[in-house]
Amino acid sequence: MTRVDPLPPKQWPAEMRDALAAMNPPVRRHPPLPTEGRPKGLNVLGAMAHHPELAHAFFTFNGHLLAATSLTPRQRELLILRTAVLRQSEYEWAQHVVIAGDVGISRDEVAQIAWGPDSSLWSTADATLLRCADELVHDGVVSETTWARLTGFLDTTQILDVIFTVGAYETLGWMLRSFGVELDEDVRAHLTGRSGEPS
Repeated sequence: MTRVDPLPPKQWPAEMRDALAAMNPPVRRHPPLPTEGRPKGLNVLGAMAHHPELAHAFFTFNGHLLAATSLTPRQRELLILRTAVLRQSEYEWAQHVVIAGDVGISRDEVAQIAWGPDSSLWSTADATLLRCADELVHDGVVSETTWARLTGFLDTTQILDVIFTVGAYETLGWMLRSFGVELDEDVRAHLTGRSGEPS
């Protein structure tokens, strides 16, 4: 049930232009995500348009996570998708399933994300990232065992990006679910026939 209707683009405050521009970090490590033939997913932006100053701050942060993170795009998307599953955020899940194929996450892997880190499909590194998301969401801390595994393949900068990626998308999931932001029809249509919806 929608509690707060997203503002349609024609009603966005003028400040939203600067807010959206903040998603482009000054230093970009990763190329922009494809947009040709992709859904726009405007409902999340329309929800944020109710508070353009907050949108500017969050989009600056989110721009780093999407384009300037020290993680690989695949690592980033594994963390985001697992966080979406754990927080039962359909909107977050759907938007990032669209991205998953672009960053080397197979459809079988997408389906297994809901099962978590214990699936036999995962490499040790992938399983460790998924377990890290589980621990951060459930316990608010990375366990000693998972920390030891993380430091075997990630440096301190990358681990900071792991923690802040999970935290950002957990926070976004809170907003999406609390507002009751509905999945855009263009996103739903794009995913028709795709497997791996979270339970």
